[in-house]
Amino acid sequence: MPFQPTFSNSDLISYFKENFGTEISSSQFQNAADHFNVQLQSIAKRVKKIPEFKKVTRGQWQLTVAEARKQLEKVVTEERTLIPEVSDSYVPFGNFKDIKKIIQSGIFYPTFITGLSGNGKTFSIEQACAQQKRELIRVNITIETDEDDLIGGFRLVNGATVWHNGPVIEALERGAILLLDEIDLASNKILCLQSILEGNGVFLKKIGRFVKPKAGFNVFATANTKGKGSDDGRFIGTNVLNEAFLERFPVTFEQEYPSVSVETKILQRSGLEDNEFCKRLVDWADIIRKTFNDGGIDELISTRRLVHIANAYKIFNDKAKAIEVCVNRFDDETKDSFMELYDKVDADVDFDKAEDDAYQSDAQLLQELNS
Repeated sequence: MPFQPTFSNSDLISYFKENFGTEISSSQFQNAADHFNVQLQSIAKRVKKIPEFKKVTRGQWQLTVAEARKQLEKVVTEERTLIPEVSDSYVPFGNFKDIKKIIQSGIFYPTFITGLSGNGKTFSIEQACAQQKRELIRVNITIETDEDDLIGGFRLVNGATVWHNGPVIEALERGAILLLDEIDLASNKILCLQSILEGNGVFLKKIGRFVKPKAGFNVFATANTKGKGSDDGRFIGTNVLNEAFLERFPVTFEQEYPSVSVETKILQRSGLEDNEFCKRLVDWADIIRKTFNDGGIDELISTRRLVHIANAYKIFNDKAKAIEVCVNRFDDETKDSFMELYDKVDADVDFDKAEDDAYQSDAQLLQELNS
């Protein structure tokens, strides 16, 4: 017998309850097998393993209404979690209004968003969905991502091989927003999405089923490049995407870093109460970005990195240490130049003292260990 799509325990419970009530006989297992298009043995094995089915006597099973309702409530709860939470720290900027309009329209309109790392591409899509109470399914793309990861495939469940929908099929059937994050890391295996990006749905050849997109379904893709690779080598691992694939995105938004005023609000909403520190951090990052754009340096400070510094300050209550630990990710030359520049922006911060304190702490620790 060919493999068939899987069905959940909740599906089986609902079927029996709706058609036969709570008193189930083994003769009705065949009805369920015909309904789900599986072998009788599959239904029998599943019933024996589901704790909600209580065997009363030979050939007789009982399903309590309370337990069935509990299973259904669990499914509803799981569905609700697909709607992102509204973040109080989010400050709308850039392409947010346009993203929101596209989602709000209900029109299928695949959208490609490109921009440097840490400038709010993904967050803006999440918050647009959150504000409109729309389900969002996010898929983080890598070079290893293939059709099985996206569309679905067979999985071994309780000793049986069953079909499991991938995130793309889930989004299609639910009418959710599908977010393909870091799409420019993908290989040509991503071409399995061609028909979906045309709004035509997809034929699941492994199980012989066609899935049509439910109303409201849409696709967003984010990337650090425009799908043409990274010429400067800054984003190692990004690939040149197939031209036919890129052509299926009608619109491309370029996301820039926020303005000084917006970025200041972002830091304030992240919980950084020192307004002067907020201002100096933003001015510092702005100077670095301008130098980067002029070709003077190869690295920059992202909005995400500034939020990391703000959080580090809340933890350590030390501005110099907060900045230093968050720029340690850069090579020594870049790190030193960034810290020297901040010295000029904020003379009150003493990086040398922070290093001395760290050295003394290490020395004290060694002394304690040796005592």
